[in-house]
Amino acid sequence: MSASRRSGTTDELGPDEPDGADLLAALLDGMDAALCAFDADGVVTHWNREAERILGWSAAEAVGRQGFAGWAVRPADAEEVQERLLAAMHASGRQVHEFALVTKEGGRVLVRTQSAAVRGSDGKPAGVYCAFSEVHAQIDLERSIALSEALFEDAAWGVVLVDADLRPAVVNAHAARALGSGRTAVLGRPLGELISQGVEELEGALAHVLSEGAPPSPMEVWVTVRVPDGKQERRCWRSGFVRLASPLAEEPVPLGVGWLFQDVTEAKHTEQEAAQLRFRAHQLHRAARAAAECEDPAEAATVHLDFALAGFADHAVVDLLVSEEPVRLVRAAATPSGGPGLLVTRGALPVRYGEGHPAVQCVERAGSVRAAAASTEDEVAWAAGRQWPEGSRYALCAVLRSRGRTLGVVTFLRGGSRVRFERSDAMYAESVAALIAGAVDLAG
Repeated sequence: MSASRRSGTTDELGPDEPDGADLLAALLDGMDAALCAFDADGVVTHWNREAERILGWSAAEAVGRQGFAGWAVRPADAEEVQERLLAAMHASGRQVHEFALVTKEGGRVLVRTQSAAVRGSDGKPAGVYCAFSEVHAQIDLERSIALSEALFEDAAWGVVLVDADLRPAVVNAHAARALGSGRTAVLGRPLGELISQGVEELEGALAHVLSEGAPPSPMEVWVTVRVPDGKQERRCWRSGFVRLASPLAEEPVPLGVGWLFQDVTEAKHTEQEAAQLRFRAHQLHRAARAAAECEDPAEAATVHLDFALAGFADHAVVDLLVSEEPVRLVRAAATPSGGPGLLVTRGALPVRYGEGHPAVQCVERAGSVRAAAASTEDEVAWAAGRQWPEGSRYALCAVLRSRGRTLGVVTFLRGGSRVRFERSDAMYAESVAALIAGAVDLAG
């Protein structure tokens, strides 16, 4: 059988055109869509392999028939189908229709067709070509395209297609905002230029997906994003990944990774705060039970302080008030610089706190005071000048008051590797200070 016959071509080929006929046959048979063509009289002139796969009729059985009547459509539908197909010869553009065609085995297949006129050398209609596919396959394709467009236009979470070099190839508007840039500005740029911290973990996850496939569950990644004004924002992104492979290759060829993420920073902060509150409440409860077993009230005060330090501060200092005018404080307890626990001192000389010292301010205001070194370079001089342990960078002073009197100050200290004290920390320190003040008052 000749190449023209296999592809359903009835034209006579000259001796100089075998290559063109073979190419045409290969093109027709290699198409993913079924294709048939009719001449001006409605006679089938072309029929490719995909049409044969869908309906079961071979090119030899289809080419030369007058329309679909009597074989590919029911008799009741034949006239309407013929008219709608041939109407494309006299219409502009493509015409889209849905027909129920009949397979060789007698079954029915609902197909969606796109037909358009074929013009002759004189520009007049010479026939119609008709490409068709099963409706369910077409609908699946349209759903895939619609889903893709919706994700990249309207999704309420970030969607990024990352190429095999781990660089963004396509991003949606939500992801662009999260990355602090425009949709086109991030394309092709290394992730390290967009994210300053956490990029190693993110790139490691993307590389794993490319080589091994998607992880079984979403992962949470903390990143620091570079925003346009030069500042940086710490964010938590709950991320899911899917490996993208070409559907056209015989072997799976990775095209990149689909990365979907949602900003859960506020939820994580709320979760962390709740866990922190539970832990601190538990520590206060444990401290109260342990202090209740102490015969010496001063020992009970240090027990409260020991429990408060866990997960809260690196050092603690207790200064008792001996004079209000001027304010003079005596060191009663402190954490030693070389190890854990508290070093209790009694009857010591007043501590040389200068004017404006945070502990002095705390007594004068009868309220909490927060302080911090200006920079890492100033830590040593800042701590030494305030008579605090070496390495302290952040301080929180809480007043000790009992029975309407100020008894002293408890100071919590953190090093430079930790974050500064916040308002929630001050509330916890005040709760601890109230327990310590009661014990100190009883000891006095």
